[in-house]
Amino acid sequence: MIKALVYRSTGSWYSVKDEQGNFHNARMKGVFKIDDITSTNPIAVGDEVTIEVENELETTAMIIQILPRRNYINRQSPRMKHQQHIIAANLDQSLLVATLKDPKTSQGFIDRFLVVCEMYHVPAVIVFNKTDIYRDKEFRKLEELSAMYRSLNYQVHAVSVEANQGLEALQHLLQDKTTLVSGHSGVGKSTFVNYLLPGKEIKTQDVSGWSGKGMHTTTFANMYDLPAGGRIIDTPGIRELAVTGLEKEELSHYFPEMRDRLNNCRYNNCMHINEPDCAIKQAVIDKEIHEDRYVSYVNILDSMEQIKY
Repeated sequence: MIKALVYRSTGSWYSVKDEQGNFHNARMKGVFKIDDITSTNPIAVGDEVTIEVENELETTAMIIQILPRRNYINRQSPRMKHQQHIIAANLDQSLLVATLKDPKTSQGFIDRFLVVCEMYHVPAVIVFNKTDIYRDKEFRKLEELSAMYRSLNYQVHAVSVEANQGLEALQHLLQDKTTLVSGHSGVGKSTFVNYLLPGKEIKTQDVSGWSGKGMHTTTFANMYDLPAGGRIIDTPGIRELAVTGLEKEELSHYFPEMRDRLNNCRYNNCMHINEPDCAIKQAVIDKEIHEDRYVSYVNILDSMEQIKY
């Protein structure tokens, strides 16, 4: 049996790379049930597996077992609302490409992304792209958001992939790590991936003019080796990121600025909405918690109302 790493999944076949650097087309042996996750895809990109080579000439193999995961990130399955779809496994960090113009990434989406990263214990990095088209208004917003997120110990970078500005620091950040790269379609994620992988030419698409919303370019996550060491996992443009698999009472635990203050609320199960003696609401009034972050918390809480499993 050989150890291998999953680079791509098409649903029934997987592209895996063994420790000698050879790629195999692999299938699953039987049915895997892992971690009791009700998932539409038992094997994810980034999974470490053991394989048995079936045919040397056709480089086909059988996946015998999945090794324990350090972590993973999942989202609601696009087709089956009650199941999870694991986006990727065994990540060192997760990088969100966002923009403040053409298209504008909402703070609500960024905060959802951060909550999901907190839930799965994956360090998050926010990259604001397209700074070459920002005007004063966007630069002011960039400064405000950067200060807010950095105060919560998130890494924030401002770059222009088109104008090749600010990218060296990012390359350094990605070196020798496995990084999930996400973001709405149209934010320049594919252009960024192409910059990191010269000669690969991953498909890119312009933001569709009539709606300002990006079109989907890829449907499955793909992992690529970086020339300087490390790997990136390119994910499909995520339109919606539902916070799933979480009790409403737990949500505040995934806002770092709230987590530190939860013990000061009068009630153990305080939802921080209209309970008396709530330390979180007091911190918002005292400007110790950013009002916009509190608004995100309330909005996510409301959206969890509608998803009943």
